[in-house]
Formats: sequence, C-alpha cells, structure tokens
Amino acid sequence: MLSARRSLRSPVSFIRRSLATSSDFASAFEVPHEYKSRTPPYAKLVGNLQTVQKVTNGKPLTLAEKILYSHLVDPEETFASVNGDLAQVRGQQYLKLNPDRVAMQDASAQTALLQFMTTGMSSTVVPASIHCDHLIVGKEGADADLPSSIATNKEVFDFLQSCGEKYGIQFWGPGSGIIHQIVLENFSVPGLMMLGTDSHTPNAGGLGAIAIGVGGADAVDALTGTPWELKAPKILGVKLTGQLSGWSSPKDVITHLAGLLTVRGGTGYIVEYFGDGVESLSCTGMATICNMGAEIGATTSTFPYQEAHRRYLVQTGRGPIADAADVALNKFGYLKADENAQYDKVIEIDLSSLEPHVNGPFTPDLSTPISKFGQTAKEESWPSKVSAGLIGSCTNSSYQDMSRAASIIRQAEEAGLKPKIPFFVTPGSEQIRATIERDGLIDVFERNGAIVLANACGPCIGQWDRTDVSKDSSDFNAIFTSFNRNFRARNDGNRNTMNFLTSPDVVTAMIYSGDMNYNPVTDSIEKENGEAFKFAPPKGEELPHDGFIKGRSEFYPEANPQPKPEVQINVSPESDRLQILEPFAPWSGDELSTTVLLKVEGKCTTDHISAAGVWLKYKGHLENISNNTLIGAVNKETGEVNKAYDLNGDAYTIPDLMIKWKDEGRPWIVVAEHNYGEGSAREHAAMSPRFMGGSIILVKSFARIHETNLKKQGMLPLTFADESDYDKISAGDQLTTVDLKDMVAKNGDNGGVLKVKVTKRDGSEFEILCKHTMSKDQIDFFKAGSAINYIGNLKKQQAAESSA
Repeated sequence: MLSARRSLRSPVSFIRRSLATSSDFASAFEVPHEYKSRTPPYAKLVGNLQTVQKVTNGKPLTLAEKILYSHLVDPEETFASVNGDLAQVRGQQYLKLNPDRVAMQDASAQTALLQFMTTGMSSTVVPASIHCDHLIVGKEGADADLPSSIATNKEVFDFLQSCGEKYGIQFWGPGSGIIHQIVLENFSVPGLMMLGTDSHTPNAGGLGAIAIGVGGADAVDALTGTPWELKAPKILGVKLTGQLSGWSSPKDVITHLAGLLTVRGGTGYIVEYFGDGVESLSCTGMATICNMGAEIGATTSTFPYQEAHRRYLVQTGRGPIADAADVALNKFGYLKADENAQYDKVIEIDLSSLEPHVNGPFTPDLSTPISKFGQTAKEESWPSKVSAGLIGSCTNSSYQDMSRAASIIRQAEEAGLKPKIPFFVTPGSEQIRATIERDGLIDVFERNGAIVLANACGPCIGQWDRTDVSKDSSDFNAIFTSFNRNFRARNDGNRNTMNFLTSPDVVTAMIYSGDMNYNPVTDSIEKENGEAFKFAPPKGEELPHDGFIKGRSEFYPEANPQPKPEVQINVSPESDRLQILEPFAPWSGDELSTTVLLKVEGKCTTDHISAAGVWLKYKGHLENISNNTLIGAVNKETGEVNKAYDLNGDAYTIPDLMIKWKDEGRPWIVVAEHNYGEGSAREHAAMSPRFMGGSIILVKSFARIHETNLKKQGMLPLTFADESDYDKISAGDQLTTVDLKDMVAKNGDNGGVLKVKVTKRDGSEFEILCKHTMSKDQIDFFKAGSAINYIGNLKKQQAAESSA
C-alpha cells in the first residue's frame, strides 16, 4: 500500500484515553431540534471510531475508512476476526453497516417502495426522501413540459406521494429538482453515510459524505434497519496539486481521470481525494468530480472537510451542522485522513497543467484533451458539425456552473454572435432556478436562444423529446453536453447520436461555432463583419453574492414528516404503470441446470439490459418493463441487436425468447464479457431477467452495483476463472452447476469457486471453473428466492416472537 503524508493535524489524543461512550461526546455535537434529522450521529460515530482505533492499535486510517468503519454495526466483531489487521479487511471482508439516510428517485423508488411494502413495516427506520426527477420530459421548456409530464405520470406520482405520507418519507414532487442536487443542498454533510437508488448518488461525496448508489432491495435493507452489507472497498487516493485556471474546470479532473482508469478502473475502490489542490475547489466542483466517479466503476468518492464545505453549508441554511462538523474535525479528527494513511493506489493530478477534456462518443472513458480533439475527430471520421449543446443535469448545474456559462454568453452577446445550434439549459433544483432567475442568468440564457427546461433529469436520462433528429435516423450526429454518461441511444433514443461529455464552459462556447474542430481555448470565431473574436476564459461565482433563495414554496415538502398509517396505497390490478410484486420462488435445493439463451458481445451496460427513455414509465410494473430486457445487447454469434435463436433455429427478439422458455419451464443463462451491468443502479436490469426465467449470469467481470442487484434478486452471478472459456460456450449449450449445493451448505465459504458442466449441442461435455463472491447473507437471499423474501420472513418471525 502507498501512503500520503498530510499537513493536517493527526487524530487527537482521545485515541489514547480510555474508551468513552457516545453519550460522553453528545454535548459536543448539540444542534437545534430542527437540524437533528439532517445531522449525522457524530457522537456515536466518534465513539465507534475510537473503538476501531483501539482494536487496530491506532493504525492510520483514510477518511473513507473512518466514515465506513464508524458506521459498522459492531466494530469490535469486524476487526476481531482479522486480529485488527486493516490489510485483511480491504477488498476481502464483508462489512455490516448502518447507513444514516436513504434517497430514492422516482423511477427506482417505485420498485423500492413496492418491495418495502412487502415487509409489513409501518415506517422507515432511517430518514428517507423521494425525488420526482426522472419522469419529466424535456422538449419545449419548463412551463410546457412540467404540466404535461405531471399529467402523464399522475398515477405514479400519486403512488409515491401516498407512500411518503404513509411511511413518513419526504416527498419532493415533480419540478422540485434532481435528486443529487437536492441531496447536496439539504442532506449531504461531512461524515454522513447514505444510500441512494441511483448510480450518481456519490455526488454527495463532494460534501464529505460516503454516499453509495444501490438498487431498491439494498435501500430496503436500510429502510428496515437491516444491516447493509458491503465488501470492504480498497482505497484509491487521488492527490490534487496546483490550482485550476482559465478554461479548466472540476469536470476536467474526472473526465481526465476516467481516461486514465477506464470504466472498470475504479471497481472495488472508494476514490479519496487529497492534497493542496483540494483547497482550491468549490464544494459543488467537488460534487461534480464525485458524481462521475460512477463512470470509472468506483463504489463512491469523497473529499475531506474543507472551508469550501463550511461556506456551502452556511449558504444553504445549515450553519449549526457546519459547527458540529467543525467539532468532529478539530476535536476528534473525524473528517480527514490520518497522517501516513495507506492507500492501495495513488494517482497525482496537477490542476495547474490540466486542460479541458472531451469524452466520448458512446463511452465516458474515451478522453481527449481539447487541444487534440479536432484532429481526433477528423481521424475518427466523427461528424464535422455539432447538432446541439446541453448544459445542466445533476453533474453540472451549480450556481458556479451557470454563472460561468452566462459569462461566456455575455461575451458573445457583446460581440454580436448568435448561437448556431439548439441550446438547452437544465437547472438542478428549484433553489438553483430561482436564484439564477433573480440574478438575471435565466434572462441571459433565454434572450440568446436557450430553452430552459424543467428542474429534472430530462435529456440526461433519455427524457428528451427531440424534434430535429429522428430516433430512427441512420446518420451519425454529434451533441456536446455537460452530462455524465453517453451510452448509445441514452439521450434521445437514437443509437447514432454521439454524445461528447465536457464542461458547461466548453459546451456553451461550442454553440457559437458548431464546428467539431473548434477549440475555445485557442481559436477565434468570425463575426458578421469579418472580424475575429476569441472568448476570454469564463468567470463565475462559487456561491451567489446575495445568497440562495428557495423559490416556489409548492416545490418543498414538510421538513420532518411523520408516518400516517391511515393513508391507503391503492394499486389497480388494471394499471399498466404499477404492479404489486409477487415473491420469487425460493431455491429448490438442487443444482441449477440452464440453457444459454444469449452470448453477448462487447459492452453491455444497464442501458443495454434495461433501457430507459420511453421505458421509464413502466418502472413500477415489473411485467411490462421486462419486455425491454437486453434489447440493446449484441448477439456475439450473429452481430445482431435484440435477436436470439431458439433451439430449432427460429429467430426471436430477446425478451420474446425469454418468455417462450419461461413458459416451457426452461431456465436460462446469459454469457457476457467485461464490466457487465456497467452504468446505473437500475434494479430492473437484475429483477427483469429473474422475472423472465433467468437463473445465472456468467461473465468475464461485473460492475459492482449490478452484481449486488443480481444477488438481491436471487440470481447467481458468476465470473469465468479462465476468461478464454467464454470462447468455448455457444447459445443453446446446457450449463449445469456441479457443486452449488456444497457452496450453499458452506454459506459461500468454499474458496469462492464453483464448477459448471457444459454440454454442447452435439452431446460433448467438459467442465469449467467459475468464481463467485457470495457472502453468508447473500446465500440466505439466494435460498429464500430474493433479499426481500428473506427480510420479509425475518420481520414476520420477529413480529411473531415479540407478540408471543
């Protein structure tokens, strides 16, 4: 492991004193009553950390370890099994954790809450929130789009609001903003540990939290007070030196890092930023960096507590929480890494020499410095013109982002330039929208041709009703966005739309050129009079000079809602949007015998497995949304998309063949390549295959969230011990586990391997060795049929015991 010395003070002397209880620290962290539900239990966390320091003999800890280990259900038990050796924990031990909070966006909240309802509980154990942001279409602008989307999705929004009222969950309705921006403004605080049903939940790490994207079943763990399990991540340290200047922005830190690490490079790691360069970043800039940690596969990302965090907390009305965080840092050393903390890897980035980057197309790790982008575009035969520019989203909709973009537009306006391509702006929240409206920024955008969309995800998640390019167009077109993800067909449903990810600054400058060869750092644009015009570097404000304003009161929920058991939640059996979940069947106790339905070629993200866009409306209806299962996957043996073949050679769409085999009682398996399930926390990418009759997913490697989601739904995720075995398997082969019963009997503790017998269509047989990462708890989920089955059974047993 690698260490990084810190100029910050080492943990204070409380480690050397006799152990104290959380009550001994409580007075140090007092906050007014109205802040209690939004303040981490610092006294308890400091007490837990003290225990960890004792059992590990005071070994230096990273910030990520401090936050994770202080949330352990039983710190002593966790470290006793490894004799306090930290090296035996990272990447090896499963941690049982108690998260502080859960946040759910509207698309994934439906399934999470439908699962929570099966537990029979009357309220959640931890504070939680619902955010209506994914189901809002972007087209004409907020005034037209929002009412239309509310009308279209009324049944779903009413269901979510009823769940919020019944269980005491905050309900942030449509138009209030994007989940990650609202969490940053209201709930994320240093030292917090939270789960969110969206892969970009790590955005909250920009305010010093450990925030992890999960599926709905994982969220239910926290909602029910069931210890949440996570394989202890390794820690990747990113040392930032120097200071950003000119056209460079926080977005370029993460787009550059994605190019270095690839979409798989962060898998199994928490990314922890440190170094003198951190001090020069704004809180929202840090959030941008953490947001896109999802694009390198990281479990999450985080930053140590800084003055920028305090400024942001105060500006967003959370001064007392900042005071408590000050105590946690300065008195107890909680919110920073120890001096000489050990990292598994360290990467150094010099902010002073960092230039803007452009990433894409079709993958967020194809990173090109802007100085080389024009030439690369020519060499790759990418379109020569840009067809649209879009800024905002959860990744880049801060006040700083918007004010920098407006500074570019003002320069263009003074020079007499007009946008050459359509331009869309998405505010991240009602607070951002209201504040930039008050400060004249929306007027700047709109009088220069921008369409200001609703405070929602919109085009970033595929909710873009685009009119200038057909979804079926066979011609490639290029768009520049400040979004975080750029898989095929993600934004507008067109597989030939190339989304190039970059900063809002570069996107905004690009709308005045429209030329892929244009570099705003060095190039000029010709004005109507023939004169050359060159943009000066953008300027913006970290925080609004006159503070934030809340905006329209109807977009804000009750601060601390209480459960209302009398509220009825009605789901019509005739609904095509919502469907009560039926439990999956438990494991039979036998070896699994499956037929290969599909051998997938290349990248297979959650967008390929469970497409968004028009399918988002079915998120609460498992049967309907399952009709999109793997429709984006490429058949390795034919090169076709969404095409699979029955044993007699008849061609079907992939979902249709799944349905046929399910009706015939033929369990199936999908075989795929690396980083299967890359991308979002989209739970239906695991739930739908299970519903459609799947038993096993066998791949070269998994993305973290998706592998966990498969386990939660009772699927068996396996990886090849020898990747070349992928080439030996074909569609129609029979794959049967050999020693699954032994693995289950040993609660997964069988060396992490599983033998599988392959029977070819010609009758020949051979065995391959596969690997698994199933823990004891995950074996229990598998036996019960799903995690929700297991939790439901457990809660019923506890209720029966308490009433006896």
